[in-house]
Amino acid sequence: MNLHTMPLGPLGTNCYIVYGTEEALIVDPGGDAEKVTQFLTRHHITPIAILLTHAHFDHIGAVDELRKKYDIDVFLHELEASWLEDPSKNGSLLFTQQKVQTEKPDQFLYPKKMQLGEFSFNVLHTPGHSPGSVSFVFTKEQFVISGDVLFQQGIGRTDLPGGDYQQLEKSIKEILYTLDGSFTVYPGHGPETNIEFEKKHNPFFTA
Repeated sequence: MNLHTMPLGPLGTNCYIVYGTEEALIVDPGGDAEKVTQFLTRHHITPIAILLTHAHFDHIGAVDELRKKYDIDVFLHELEASWLEDPSKNGSLLFTQQKVQTEKPDQFLYPKKMQLGEFSFNVLHTPGHSPGSVSFVFTKEQFVISGDVLFQQGIGRTDLPGGDYQQLEKSIKEILYTLDGSFTVYPGHGPETNIEFEKKHNPFFTA
């Protein structure tokens, strides 16, 4: 299995393409749909789903274009089911004064093990940055896509609607920090890190 990082959209949000020999998962396509399409075409792989760690505007900008092009489902936690359609909830009106809207999610994410095509992963509910924030754990490959929950020596902001600092602390310390220290963390913004490093050096939440 392979993972490719693509900073996309107005804030350079990390979109991740998780792919095997023929299929791919698209995680958080924040914009620039054509860049995603070019990568998929170049590597002769077909996406089978779009996974969203949460529904803030900078993570969803290319959702509809890619969903319609490839006729694939969009997965999002139920607590943010209405955010894709609502610029006041997804933050686009607040931060850009422009409306970012997509159609509703096709399926909801719940904390469980999922199998999509050749991909097996666990969904963890990790709220705090937003009510429906989730992290995707690929146990065999030893990495987690954490969205805007945990960054390299940083954490997601909690001053947006639905944010909660105590929830975020619990999500990091009691959920993400229980992963093996060798797990690579792929965050929503900035460079990758790993669990062991963050437990020792993250200035917000050390172990």
